[in-house]
Amino acid sequence: MLNLVKSNTTFNIIQFIRKIQTTFAVWGFCHFTSSSDWNPKSPVFHSSSVKGVPRKNVGVFWDLDNKPPKSFPPYDAAIRLKKATEEFGSVKYMIAYANHHAFRYVPPTVRAQRGESKALNGLENMGIVKPDEPYTCRVCGRRFYNNEKFINHFKQIHEREQMKRVNQIESARGKRRVNLVAKNAMKMEKYRNAARDILTPKVGYGLMDELKRAGVWVGKVSDKPQAADSALRNHMVDIMDRRMVECIVLVSDDSDFVEILKEARLRCLKTVVVGDSNDGALKRTADAAFSWQEIMMGKAKKEAVSVLGRWKDRDILKRLEWSFDPETEGDLFRPEVLSEDSDFECFLPGESDASVSKRSNGAWWELESSNEDAEKP
Repeated sequence: MLNLVKSNTTFNIIQFIRKIQTTFAVWGFCHFTSSSDWNPKSPVFHSSSVKGVPRKNVGVFWDLDNKPPKSFPPYDAAIRLKKATEEFGSVKYMIAYANHHAFRYVPPTVRAQRGESKALNGLENMGIVKPDEPYTCRVCGRRFYNNEKFINHFKQIHEREQMKRVNQIESARGKRRVNLVAKNAMKMEKYRNAARDILTPKVGYGLMDELKRAGVWVGKVSDKPQAADSALRNHMVDIMDRRMVECIVLVSDDSDFVEILKEARLRCLKTVVVGDSNDGALKRTADAAFSWQEIMMGKAKKEAVSVLGRWKDRDILKRLEWSFDPETEGDLFRPEVLSEDSDFECFLPGESDASVSKRSNGAWWELESSNEDAEKP
């Protein structure tokens, strides 16, 4: 009985050793496979090796004073800008600066829409116009056939509830605050999504809130002239000093940023400009340029692929370029020239051209001894 148990144990150990040997053999085959037979679609190679190629970090800097999204909704403009710039790499930073006037400004298109909505509300109150579909509250689901009643319902009930939640969270501390935030997160998000389409912002047209919703960091500066340009320029220099990005995207038409673009190119950073000026100083300085129309239509996203191809070709050519360095080349070849076994003669810097010509006054096929005999009387 003991012999049978020992034989089974030995058999199991042998099988385990064979499995380990087979596993190492497979690992060795995978490791020493020729690179010429590499196929990304092969099951032997994982997709992580293809996706693991590091991408360049991109920083988007937006001059809102000079280039606000007037003819496009702010959220849509920011999202499409991000999608277009993602072709150049991973967008790590989206930074915008503006003064108070830019956030209080209302574009003409938004004013026209508000005027039409106000006129429609007046016609509904008089009973002249009736909507085809009722206005549905996205918070509680109630329906209204009058827009003003619908807005009053939202303000009197849901807006007050939202203010209560905010006050409770602000007055709470510690664990209670965390629990309140977790408890009311869904309700507050639902209210914000509904209020965005119903309520009219008290100041401006919601530029800051919409850009923040799209993931843009927005900085507000004073109304002093060039305050936003100075803040944006300092932020760009700070990020370049820390080497946090390899590509800079500037949304502006202001020629004051030409020097900062030149500085970025000196630091071997790629530069892209988004603006409406056809032949501006910024576009002539940058490596690539697009217009707002190209960003909104998605044309810039397609053209970015060809721009990347040109950049890669240019980088390859730069690596292949050869530059002559006298000191380096002299250090490399001087030991061979000065060696005792070398067949070349080395002229010292003190020797003049006359001495050199004196040495070589005869024909190259004549020996020095024959020349000396010929000179003797």
